[in-house]
Amino acid sequence: MKTLTVRNVPDTVYEQLADWARENHRSLQEQARHLLEMNVKLRCPCVLEAAAAYRVRLAGRQLGNVVEDIRRERER
Repeated sequence: MKTLTVRNVPDTVYEQLADWARENHRSLQEQARHLLEMNVKLRCPCVLEAAAAYRVRLAGRQLGNVVEDIRRERER
């Protein structure tokens, strides 16, 4: 694995990252790595291609009114 050093991180960014790390029971380093990994995964062409294919499959479908469906079910 490679090592990455980030310099000149603004105080506000560092504090928010530290807060997220505490909330998620992670070290600061683990939280930073997790956020980097999630961002890279979301930008992966395979994810974007899958999302585009899903949008094509849904195109033209008539979607119902979910709120009305729930209200009808509650009235039964």
